[in-house]
Amino acid sequence: MSSAVKIYDTTLRDGTQGEGISFSVTDKLLITEKLDQFGVDYIEGGFPGSNPRDITYFQEVRSLKLKHARLAAFGSTRRAGIKASEDAQLKTLLDSGMPVMTIVGKTWTLHVTEIIRTTLEENLAMIEDSVRYLTAQGREVIYDAEHFFDGYRANPDYALQTLAAAIRGGASNLSLCDTNGGSLVDDFKTIVGRVVSEFGGDKVGVHCHNDSGLGAALTLAGIGAGATLVQGTANGYGERTGNANLFTVLPSLFLKMDRTARCAANLDQLRELSLYFDELANLKPDTKSPYIGASAFAHKGGLHANAAQKVKSSYEHIDPALVGNRTRVLVSDMAGRSSIAMKAKELGLELDEKSPAMKTLIDELKDLEFRGYEFEAADASLKLLIARALGQAKTFFEVEGYRVSVERRGAESISEATVKLKLNGQSLHTVAECSGPVGALDKALRLGLEGFYPQIKLLELRDYKVRILDSRAGSNARTRVFIESGDGKSIWGTVGVSDNVIDASWQALIDAVNYQLLQG
Repeated sequence: MSSAVKIYDTTLRDGTQGEGISFSVTDKLLITEKLDQFGVDYIEGGFPGSNPRDITYFQEVRSLKLKHARLAAFGSTRRAGIKASEDAQLKTLLDSGMPVMTIVGKTWTLHVTEIIRTTLEENLAMIEDSVRYLTAQGREVIYDAEHFFDGYRANPDYALQTLAAAIRGGASNLSLCDTNGGSLVDDFKTIVGRVVSEFGGDKVGVHCHNDSGLGAALTLAGIGAGATLVQGTANGYGERTGNANLFTVLPSLFLKMDRTARCAANLDQLRELSLYFDELANLKPDTKSPYIGASAFAHKGGLHANAAQKVKSSYEHIDPALVGNRTRVLVSDMAGRSSIAMKAKELGLELDEKSPAMKTLIDELKDLEFRGYEFEAADASLKLLIARALGQAKTFFEVEGYRVSVERRGAESISEATVKLKLNGQSLHTVAECSGPVGALDKALRLGLEGFYPQIKLLELRDYKVRILDSRAGSNARTRVFIESGDGKSIWGTVGVSDNVIDASWQALIDAVNYQLLQG
Protein backbone atom coordinates (compact mmCIF):
# COMPACT_ATOMS: atom_id res chain seq x y z
CA MET A 1 0.00 0.00 0.00
CA SER A 2 1.36 3.41 -0.99
CA SER A 3 1.95 5.85 1.85
CA ALA A 4 1.31 8.88 -0.37
CA VAL A 5 -2.02 10.71 -0.18
CA LYS A 6 -3.36 13.72 -2.03
CA ILE A 7 -4.94 16.66 -0.20
CA TYR A 8 -8.01 18.34 -1.67
CA ASP A 9 -9.11 21.58 -0.03
CA THR A 10 -12.74 22.59 -0.50
CA THR A 11 -12.81 25.57 1.87
CA LEU A 12 -13.61 28.04 -0.92
CA ARG A 13 -16.69 26.07 -1.95
CA ASP A 14 -18.00 23.71 0.70
CA GLY A 15 -16.44 25.71 3.55
CA THR A 16 -18.24 28.89 2.51
CA GLN A 17 -21.57 27.09 2.83
CA GLY A 18 -21.08 27.22 6.59
CA GLU A 19 -23.09 29.70 8.61
CA GLY A 20 -21.21 32.96 9.08
CA ILE A 21 -18.46 32.11 6.56
CA SER A 22 -17.97 34.53 3.70
CA PHE A 23 -14.90 35.40 1.67
CA SER A 24 -14.49 38.25 -0.78
CA VAL A 25 -12.87 37.65 -4.17
CA THR A 26 -9.65 39.13 -2.79
CA ASP A 27 -9.86 36.80 0.22
CA LYS A 28 -10.32 33.81 -2.07
CA LEU A 29 -7.32 34.75 -4.16
CA LEU A 30 -5.15 35.22 -1.07
CA ILE A 31 -6.32 31.86 0.30
CA THR A 32 -5.54 30.17 -3.01
CA GLU A 33 -1.95 31.44 -2.90
CA LYS A 34 -1.60 30.49 0.76
CA LEU A 35 -2.85 26.93 0.19
CA ASP A 36 -0.55 26.53 -2.80
CA GLN A 37 2.43 27.69 -0.72
CA PHE A 38 1.44 25.23 2.01
CA GLY A 39 1.46 22.42 -0.54
CA VAL A 40 -2.09 21.12 -0.97
CA ASP A 41 -2.67 19.20 -4.19
CA TYR A 42 -6.12 20.47 -5.20
CA ILE A 43 -7.93 23.73 -4.41
CA GLU A 44 -11.64 23.77 -5.18
CA GLY A 45 -12.41 27.40 -5.97
CA GLY A 46 -16.18 27.40 -6.11
CA PHE A 47 -19.20 26.83 -8.32
CA PRO A 48 -18.79 28.75 -11.62
CA GLY A 49 -21.92 30.58 -12.62
CA SER A 50 -23.60 30.25 -9.23
CA ASN A 51 -22.87 33.83 -8.12
CA PRO A 52 -20.97 36.93 -9.30
CA ARG A 53 -18.23 36.42 -6.71
CA ASP A 54 -17.28 32.96 -7.98
CA ILE A 55 -17.51 34.13 -11.60
CA THR A 56 -15.04 36.93 -10.85
CA TYR A 57 -12.79 34.60 -8.85
CA PHE A 58 -12.42 32.14 -11.72
CA GLN A 59 -11.62 35.02 -14.07
CA GLU A 60 -8.94 36.47 -11.81
CA VAL A 61 -7.40 33.28 -10.43
CA ARG A 62 -6.04 32.39 -13.86
CA SER A 63 -3.42 35.13 -13.47
CA LEU A 64 -1.92 33.53 -10.34
CA LYS A 65 1.34 31.66 -10.81
CA LEU A 66 0.74 28.63 -8.62
CA LYS A 67 3.66 26.33 -7.90
CA HIS A 68 1.92 23.04 -7.19
CA ALA A 69 -1.83 23.06 -6.56
CA ARG A 70 -4.30 22.22 -9.32
CA LEU A 71 -7.43 24.37 -9.33
CA ALA A 72 -10.83 22.72 -9.46
CA ALA A 73 -14.22 24.07 -10.47
CA PHE A 74 -17.25 22.37 -8.94
CA GLY A 75 -20.46 21.39 -10.70
CA SER A 76 -22.87 18.51 -11.26
CA THR A 77 -23.69 15.92 -13.89
CA ARG A 78 -25.80 16.86 -16.91
CA ARG A 79 -29.54 17.16 -16.62
CA ALA A 80 -31.70 14.19 -17.54
CA GLY A 81 -32.77 13.82 -21.14
CA ILE A 82 -30.16 16.01 -22.85
CA LYS A 83 -26.66 15.54 -24.23
CA ALA A 84 -23.72 16.51 -22.05
CA SER A 85 -22.51 18.83 -24.81
CA GLU A 86 -25.83 20.71 -24.60
CA ASP A 87 -25.82 21.14 -20.82
CA ALA A 88 -25.32 24.81 -19.90
CA GLN A 89 -23.87 24.02 -16.48
CA LEU A 90 -21.16 21.74 -17.90
CA LYS A 91 -20.31 24.44 -20.45
CA THR A 92 -19.92 26.93 -17.59
CA LEU A 93 -17.52 24.53 -15.89
CA LEU A 94 -15.38 24.39 -19.02
CA ASP A 95 -15.54 28.15 -19.47
CA SER A 96 -13.99 28.59 -16.02
CA GLY A 97 -10.71 27.48 -17.60
CA MET A 98 -9.78 25.29 -14.63
CA PRO A 99 -7.70 22.16 -15.25
CA VAL A 100 -9.81 20.05 -12.86
CA MET A 101 -13.56 19.58 -12.90
CA THR A 102 -15.19 18.12 -9.81
CA ILE A 103 -18.71 16.98 -10.55
CA VAL A 104 -21.24 15.60 -8.12
CA GLY A 105 -23.67 12.84 -9.04
CA LYS A 106 -26.41 10.78 -7.44
CA THR A 107 -25.58 7.39 -5.95
CA TRP A 108 -28.64 6.89 -3.74
CA THR A 109 -31.69 5.44 -5.46
CA LEU A 110 -33.91 7.63 -3.25
CA HIS A 111 -32.38 10.76 -4.76
CA VAL A 112 -32.53 9.41 -8.30
CA THR A 113 -36.22 8.53 -8.24
CA GLU A 114 -37.58 11.09 -5.76
CA ILE A 115 -35.32 14.16 -6.03
CA ILE A 116 -34.16 14.44 -9.64
CA ARG A 117 -37.02 12.11 -10.70
CA THR A 118 -35.43 10.07 -13.43
CA THR A 119 -34.70 6.40 -13.98
CA LEU A 120 -31.79 4.53 -12.47
CA GLU A 121 -30.49 3.80 -15.97
CA GLU A 122 -30.63 7.45 -17.04
CA ASN A 123 -28.74 8.49 -13.91
CA LEU A 124 -25.91 6.11 -14.82
CA ALA A 125 -25.84 7.60 -18.31
CA MET A 126 -25.79 11.13 -16.85
CA ILE A 127 -22.70 10.28 -14.82
CA GLU A 128 -20.79 8.54 -17.60
CA ASP A 129 -21.68 11.06 -20.32
CA SER A 130 -20.75 14.06 -18.15
CA VAL A 131 -17.38 12.68 -17.12
CA ARG A 132 -16.54 11.56 -20.66
CA TYR A 133 -17.50 14.93 -22.13
CA LEU A 134 -15.26 16.84 -19.70
CA THR A 135 -12.29 14.47 -20.02
CA ALA A 136 -12.57 14.68 -23.81
CA GLN A 137 -11.93 18.42 -23.41
CA GLY A 138 -8.63 17.62 -21.68
CA ARG A 139 -9.84 18.12 -18.12
CA GLU A 140 -9.08 15.94 -15.13
CA VAL A 141 -12.39 14.90 -13.55
CA ILE A 142 -12.93 14.04 -9.91
CA TYR A 143 -16.29 12.43 -9.28
CA ASP A 144 -18.00 13.32 -5.99
CA ALA A 145 -20.33 10.43 -5.16
CA GLU A 146 -23.02 12.29 -3.21
CA HIS A 147 -24.72 10.45 -0.32
CA PHE A 148 -22.61 7.43 -1.21
CA PHE A 149 -22.83 5.74 2.19
CA ASP A 150 -26.60 6.16 2.46
CA GLY A 151 -26.87 4.94 -1.10
CA TYR A 152 -24.66 1.93 -0.44
CA ARG A 153 -26.68 0.90 2.60
CA ALA A 154 -29.92 1.16 0.61
CA ASN A 155 -28.68 -0.59 -2.54
CA PRO A 156 -24.98 -1.51 -2.60
CA ASP A 157 -25.03 -2.91 -6.14
CA TYR A 158 -26.47 0.28 -7.63
CA ALA A 159 -24.16 2.54 -5.63
CA LEU A 160 -21.17 0.65 -7.04
CA GLN A 161 -22.65 0.88 -10.55
CA THR A 162 -22.63 4.68 -10.30
CA LEU A 163 -18.91 4.58 -9.50
CA ALA A 164 -18.26 2.23 -12.40
CA ALA A 165 -20.06 4.69 -14.70
CA ALA A 166 -17.73 7.50 -13.60
CA ILE A 167 -14.68 5.28 -14.18
CA ARG A 168 -15.90 4.37 -17.68
CA GLY A 169 -16.16 8.06 -18.42
CA GLY A 170 -12.55 8.57 -17.36
CA ALA A 171 -12.74 9.95 -13.80
CA SER A 172 -9.37 10.11 -12.08
CA ASN A 173 -10.85 9.78 -8.60
CA LEU A 174 -14.04 8.60 -6.93
CA SER A 175 -14.55 10.70 -3.80
CA LEU A 176 -17.04 8.97 -1.53
CA CYS A 177 -19.17 11.59 0.21
CA ASP A 178 -20.77 11.08 3.61
CA THR A 179 -23.05 13.97 2.71
CA ASN A 180 -25.38 13.72 5.71
CA GLY A 181 -22.49 13.17 8.12
CA GLY A 182 -24.30 10.31 9.81
CA SER A 183 -21.90 7.40 9.34
CA LEU A 184 -20.08 5.64 12.17
CA VAL A 185 -16.46 4.61 11.87
CA ASP A 186 -16.64 0.81 11.60
CA ASP A 187 -19.39 0.79 8.97
CA PHE A 188 -17.69 3.60 7.02
CA LYS A 189 -14.37 1.79 6.96
CA THR A 190 -15.99 -1.45 5.77
CA ILE A 191 -17.75 0.31 2.88
CA VAL A 192 -14.62 2.21 1.80
CA GLY A 193 -12.70 -1.08 1.91
CA ARG A 194 -15.24 -2.63 -0.46
CA VAL A 195 -14.87 0.24 -2.94
CA VAL A 196 -11.07 0.05 -2.73
CA SER A 197 -11.19 -3.68 -3.50
CA GLU A 198 -13.40 -2.98 -6.54
CA PHE A 199 -11.60 0.01 -8.05
CA GLY A 200 -8.18 0.28 -6.35
CA GLY A 201 -7.12 2.69 -3.62
CA ASP A 202 -5.44 5.05 -6.10
CA LYS A 203 -8.93 5.80 -7.47
CA VAL A 204 -10.68 6.42 -4.14
CA GLY A 205 -11.06 9.51 -1.98
CA VAL A 206 -13.22 10.44 1.01
CA HIS A 207 -15.29 13.55 1.72
CA CYS A 208 -16.74 13.66 5.24
CA HIS A 209 -18.98 15.95 7.29
CA ASN A 210 -18.99 16.43 11.03
CA ASP A 211 -22.67 16.01 11.91
CA SER A 212 -21.88 13.13 14.26
CA GLY A 213 -18.66 14.73 15.50
CA LEU A 214 -16.66 12.20 13.51
CA GLY A 215 -15.56 14.09 10.40
CA ALA A 216 -11.85 13.72 11.09
CA ALA A 217 -12.18 10.17 12.47
CA LEU A 218 -14.10 9.01 9.40
CA THR A 219 -11.55 10.59 7.08
CA LEU A 220 -8.69 8.80 8.84
CA ALA A 221 -10.65 5.54 8.76
CA GLY A 222 -11.13 5.96 5.02
CA ILE A 223 -7.39 6.37 4.51
CA GLY A 224 -6.82 3.37 6.75
CA ALA A 225 -9.14 1.37 4.47
CA GLY A 226 -7.02 2.25 1.43
CA ALA A 227 -8.33 5.56 0.05
CA THR A 228 -5.63 7.94 -1.14
CA LEU A 229 -7.35 11.32 -1.51
CA VAL A 230 -8.56 13.43 1.41
CA GLN A 231 -11.16 16.16 1.03
CA GLY A 232 -11.73 18.65 3.83
CA THR A 233 -11.76 22.30 4.84
CA ALA A 234 -9.65 24.70 6.87
CA ASN A 235 -10.70 24.72 10.54
CA GLY A 236 -13.61 22.44 9.66
CA TYR A 237 -15.68 25.22 8.07
CA GLY A 238 -18.76 23.95 6.26
CA GLU A 239 -22.49 23.47 6.13
CA ARG A 240 -24.36 22.59 9.33
CA THR A 241 -21.69 21.43 11.81
CA GLY A 242 -18.92 21.59 9.22
CA ASN A 243 -16.68 19.40 7.10
CA ALA A 244 -13.77 17.23 8.14
CA ASN A 245 -11.16 19.58 9.58
CA LEU A 246 -8.00 19.31 7.50
CA PHE A 247 -6.00 20.85 10.32
CA THR A 248 -6.93 17.90 12.53
CA VAL A 249 -6.64 15.29 9.79
CA LEU A 250 -3.22 16.25 8.43
CA PRO A 251 -1.16 15.91 11.64
CA SER A 252 -2.79 12.56 12.35
CA LEU A 253 -2.01 11.35 8.84
CA PHE A 254 1.61 12.48 8.86
CA LEU A 255 2.60 11.99 12.50
CA LYS A 256 0.55 8.94 13.47
CA MET A 257 -0.34 7.02 10.31
CA ASP A 258 2.98 7.32 8.45
CA ARG A 259 1.31 8.85 5.39
CA THR A 260 3.06 11.41 3.23
CA ALA A 261 1.97 14.31 1.06
CA ARG A 262 3.64 17.35 -0.40
CA CYS A 263 2.36 19.59 2.40
CA ALA A 264 3.80 17.31 5.11
CA ALA A 265 7.08 19.25 4.91
CA ASN A 266 5.21 22.41 5.93
CA LEU A 267 3.31 20.96 8.87
CA ASP A 268 5.00 23.36 11.28
CA GLN A 269 3.09 26.17 9.53
CA LEU A 270 -0.27 24.63 10.42
CA ARG A 271 -1.24 26.81 13.38
CA GLU A 272 -0.27 29.97 11.51
CA LEU A 273 -2.35 28.83 8.53
CA SER A 274 -5.35 28.16 10.76
CA LEU A 275 -5.13 31.64 12.30
CA TYR A 276 -4.85 33.14 8.80
CA PHE A 277 -8.15 31.56 7.75
CA ASP A 278 -9.92 32.69 10.92
CA GLU A 279 -8.62 36.23 10.43
CA LEU A 280 -9.97 36.41 6.87
CA ALA A 281 -13.27 34.84 7.96
CA ASN A 282 -13.47 37.31 10.88
CA LEU A 283 -13.86 34.45 13.35
CA LYS A 284 -12.40 34.01 16.81
CA PRO A 285 -9.98 31.05 16.76
CA ASP A 286 -11.16 27.90 18.52
CA THR A 287 -8.81 27.56 21.47
CA LYS A 288 -9.87 23.92 21.92
CA SER A 289 -9.01 22.89 18.37
CA PRO A 290 -6.88 19.69 18.38
CA TYR A 291 -3.19 20.14 17.63
CA ILE A 292 -3.33 23.87 16.78
CA GLY A 293 -5.62 25.48 19.37
CA ALA A 294 -4.11 27.71 22.05
CA SER A 295 -5.26 25.19 24.68
CA ALA A 296 -4.05 22.08 22.82
CA PHE A 297 -0.84 21.92 24.87
CA ALA A 298 -1.84 24.01 27.87
CA HIS A 299 -1.32 22.54 31.35
CA LYS A 300 -3.29 23.77 34.34
CA GLY A 301 -3.00 21.10 37.02
CA GLY A 302 0.20 21.33 39.06
CA LEU A 303 1.00 17.62 38.68
CA HIS A 304 0.53 17.80 34.90
CA ALA A 305 2.72 20.86 34.54
CA ASN A 306 5.43 19.37 36.74
CA ALA A 307 5.45 16.10 34.80
CA ALA A 308 5.45 17.88 31.44
CA GLN A 309 8.43 19.95 32.58
CA LYS A 310 10.42 16.77 33.32
CA VAL A 311 9.28 14.65 30.37
CA LYS A 312 7.15 16.56 27.84
CA SER A 313 5.68 13.42 26.31
CA SER A 314 4.20 12.45 29.68
CA TYR A 315 1.27 14.81 29.02
CA GLU A 316 1.76 15.81 25.36
CA HIS A 317 0.93 13.35 22.57
CA ILE A 318 3.24 15.12 20.08
CA ASP A 319 5.89 17.83 20.14
CA PRO A 320 3.77 21.03 19.74
CA ALA A 321 6.44 22.61 17.53
CA LEU A 322 5.69 20.03 14.82
CA VAL A 323 2.42 21.85 14.09
CA GLY A 324 3.64 25.34 14.95
CA ASN A 325 2.18 25.33 18.45
CA ARG A 326 3.81 25.56 21.88
CA THR A 327 3.48 24.34 25.43
CA ARG A 328 1.67 26.72 27.77
CA VAL A 329 1.33 26.64 31.54
CA LEU A 330 -1.90 27.99 32.99
CA VAL A 331 -1.73 29.42 36.48
CA SER A 332 -4.78 28.86 38.67
CA ASP A 333 -5.67 27.93 42.22
CA MET A 334 -4.51 24.39 41.33
CA ALA A 335 -1.01 25.64 40.56
CA GLY A 336 2.03 24.53 42.52
CA ARG A 337 5.59 25.80 42.65
CA SER A 338 6.64 24.03 39.45
CA SER A 339 3.72 25.44 37.49
CA ILE A 340 4.38 28.99 38.59
CA ALA A 341 8.12 28.72 37.99
CA MET A 342 7.48 27.35 34.50
CA LYS A 343 4.96 30.09 33.77
CA ALA A 344 7.34 32.78 35.00
CA LYS A 345 10.04 31.44 32.67
CA GLU A 346 7.55 31.41 29.79
CA LEU A 347 6.87 35.09 30.53
CA GLY A 348 10.58 35.95 30.59
CA LEU A 349 11.06 36.03 34.37
CA GLU A 350 13.28 33.82 36.50
CA LEU A 351 11.57 32.58 39.66
CA ASP A 352 13.26 30.01 41.89
CA GLU A 353 10.80 27.41 43.19
CA LYS A 354 12.47 27.64 46.60
CA SER A 355 12.62 31.43 46.84
CA PRO A 356 10.80 33.18 49.73
CA ALA A 357 8.71 35.06 47.16
CA MET A 358 7.20 31.80 45.87
CA LYS A 359 4.95 31.04 48.86
CA THR A 360 3.73 34.63 49.04
CA LEU A 361 3.00 34.60 45.32
CA ILE A 362 1.14 31.29 45.49
CA ASP A 363 -0.99 32.52 48.38
CA GLU A 364 -1.78 35.76 46.56
CA LEU A 365 -2.69 33.94 43.35
CA LYS A 366 -5.04 31.59 45.16
CA ASP A 367 -6.66 34.50 46.99
CA LEU A 368 -7.14 36.42 43.75
CA GLU A 369 -8.66 33.43 41.99
CA PHE A 370 -10.99 32.90 44.95
CA ARG A 371 -12.13 36.50 44.47
CA GLY A 372 -12.84 35.85 40.80
CA TYR A 373 -9.62 36.65 38.95
CA GLU A 374 -8.57 34.33 36.13
CA PHE A 375 -5.18 34.59 34.48
CA GLU A 376 -5.47 31.96 31.75
CA ALA A 377 -6.10 34.61 29.08
CA ALA A 378 -4.48 37.46 31.03
CA ASP A 379 -0.76 36.75 30.82
CA ALA A 380 0.04 40.46 30.98
CA SER A 381 -1.65 40.87 34.36
CA LEU A 382 0.08 37.72 35.58
CA LYS A 383 3.51 38.92 34.45
CA LEU A 384 3.01 42.21 36.30
CA LEU A 385 1.93 40.30 39.42
CA ILE A 386 5.02 38.06 39.34
CA ALA A 387 7.30 41.02 38.62
CA ARG A 388 5.93 42.79 41.70
CA ALA A 389 6.51 39.69 43.82
CA LEU A 390 10.12 39.57 42.62
CA GLY A 391 10.63 43.27 43.24
CA GLN A 392 11.23 43.78 39.52
CA ALA A 393 8.18 45.89 38.80
CA LYS A 394 8.82 49.42 37.60
CA THR A 395 6.54 52.30 38.58
CA PHE A 396 5.85 54.30 35.44
CA PHE A 397 3.16 56.49 37.01
CA GLU A 398 0.90 56.71 40.05
CA VAL A 399 -2.86 57.03 39.98
CA GLU A 400 -4.14 59.59 42.43
CA GLY A 401 -7.75 59.07 41.45
CA TYR A 402 -10.35 58.98 38.69
CA ARG A 403 -14.00 59.93 38.21
CA VAL A 404 -16.56 59.06 35.54
CA SER A 405 -19.91 60.69 34.82
CA VAL A 406 -22.58 59.77 32.29
CA GLU A 407 -24.83 62.38 30.74
CA ARG A 408 -27.77 62.04 28.38
CA ARG A 409 -27.73 64.66 25.63
CA GLY A 410 -30.84 64.26 23.54
CA ALA A 411 -30.60 60.88 21.84
CA GLU A 412 -26.95 60.47 22.79
CA SER A 413 -25.28 59.18 25.93
CA ILE A 414 -21.92 60.84 26.65
CA SER A 415 -19.40 59.76 29.28
CA GLU A 416 -16.82 62.09 30.76
CA ALA A 417 -13.77 60.82 32.64
CA THR A 418 -11.36 62.72 34.85
CA VAL A 419 -8.01 61.10 35.67
CA LYS A 420 -5.41 62.37 38.16
CA LEU A 421 -1.88 61.01 37.71
CA LYS A 422 1.53 61.65 39.18
CA LEU A 423 4.64 61.33 37.01
CA ASN A 424 8.17 62.34 38.00
CA GLY A 425 6.77 64.29 40.93
CA GLN A 426 4.38 66.19 38.67
CA SER A 427 0.59 65.98 39.13
CA LEU A 428 -1.50 65.76 35.97
CA HIS A 429 -5.23 66.28 35.66
CA THR A 430 -6.82 65.22 32.34
CA VAL A 431 -10.41 65.09 31.11
CA ALA A 432 -11.86 63.26 28.09
CA GLU A 433 -15.23 62.37 26.61
CA CYS A 434 -16.37 59.26 24.79
CA SER A 435 -19.60 57.41 24.11
CA GLY A 436 -18.85 54.93 26.91
CA PRO A 437 -17.20 55.21 30.34
CA VAL A 438 -14.33 52.80 29.60
CA GLY A 439 -13.50 54.65 26.39
CA ALA A 440 -13.53 57.95 28.27
CA LEU A 441 -11.17 56.58 30.92
CA ASP A 442 -8.88 55.21 28.24
CA LYS A 443 -8.73 58.58 26.47
CA ALA A 444 -8.12 60.55 29.67
CA LEU A 445 -5.36 58.17 30.75
CA ARG A 446 -3.64 58.45 27.37
CA LEU A 447 -3.79 62.27 27.48
CA GLY A 448 -1.87 62.21 30.72
CA LEU A 449 0.76 59.72 29.60
CA GLU A 450 1.48 60.51 25.94
CA GLY A 451 3.82 63.40 26.70
CA PHE A 452 6.04 61.11 28.78
CA TYR A 453 5.54 57.82 26.93
CA PRO A 454 4.89 58.39 23.19
CA GLN A 455 4.49 54.64 22.58
CA ILE A 456 1.09 54.88 24.28
CA LYS A 457 -0.22 56.21 20.96
CA LEU A 458 0.27 52.70 19.51
CA LEU A 459 -1.83 51.03 22.20
CA GLU A 460 -5.14 49.73 20.91
CA LEU A 461 -7.97 48.12 22.88
CA ARG A 462 -8.97 45.17 20.68
CA ASP A 463 -11.56 43.38 22.79
CA TYR A 464 -13.55 43.91 25.98
CA LYS A 465 -15.48 41.22 27.83
CA VAL A 466 -17.54 41.37 31.01
CA ARG A 467 -18.50 38.37 33.13
CA ILE A 468 -20.90 38.45 36.09
CA LEU A 469 -19.40 36.18 38.76
CA ASP A 470 -22.38 35.74 41.08
CA SER A 471 -25.70 36.49 39.44
CA ARG A 472 -27.55 35.83 42.72
CA ALA A 473 -26.16 39.11 44.05
CA GLY A 474 -28.06 41.01 41.37
CA SER A 475 -26.75 44.51 40.71
CA ASN A 476 -24.22 44.07 43.55
CA ALA A 477 -22.58 41.07 41.86
CA ARG A 478 -18.83 40.99 41.38
CA THR A 479 -17.76 41.52 37.80
CA ARG A 480 -14.71 40.27 35.96
CA VAL A 481 -13.47 42.34 33.02
CA PHE A 482 -11.04 41.03 30.42
CA ILE A 483 -9.35 43.44 28.01
CA GLU A 484 -7.32 42.39 24.99
CA SER A 485 -4.82 45.02 23.83
CA GLY A 486 -2.23 45.30 21.09
CA ASP A 487 0.37 47.66 19.68
CA GLY A 488 0.72 46.36 16.12
CA LYS A 489 3.50 43.96 17.12
CA SER A 490 1.96 41.84 19.88
CA ILE A 491 -1.33 41.19 21.67
CA TRP A 492 -1.86 40.75 25.40
CA GLY A 493 -4.66 40.23 27.88
CA THR A 494 -5.35 41.85 31.25
CA VAL A 495 -7.99 41.28 33.92
CA GLY A 496 -9.76 43.20 36.67
CA VAL A 497 -12.39 42.18 39.26
CA SER A 498 -14.67 44.34 41.36
CA ASP A 499 -18.30 44.74 42.43
CA ASN A 500 -18.11 47.91 40.32
CA VAL A 501 -17.77 47.23 36.59
CA ILE A 502 -16.00 50.57 36.00
CA ASP A 503 -13.43 49.80 38.69
CA ALA A 504 -12.85 46.30 37.26
CA SER A 505 -12.37 47.87 33.82
CA TRP A 506 -9.96 50.42 35.25
CA GLN A 507 -7.81 47.68 36.80
CA ALA A 508 -7.58 45.84 33.49
CA LEU A 509 -6.89 49.08 31.64
CA ILE A 510 -4.08 50.11 34.00
CA ASP A 511 -2.47 46.67 33.64
CA ALA A 512 -2.69 46.94 29.84
CA VAL A 513 -0.84 50.26 29.89
CA ASN A 514 1.78 49.13 32.42
CA TYR A 515 2.46 45.98 30.42
CA GLN A 516 3.07 47.97 27.24
CA LEU A 517 5.44 50.32 29.05
CA LEU A 518 7.24 47.36 30.66
CA GLN A 519 7.90 45.91 27.20
CA GLY A 520 9.75 49.13 26.30
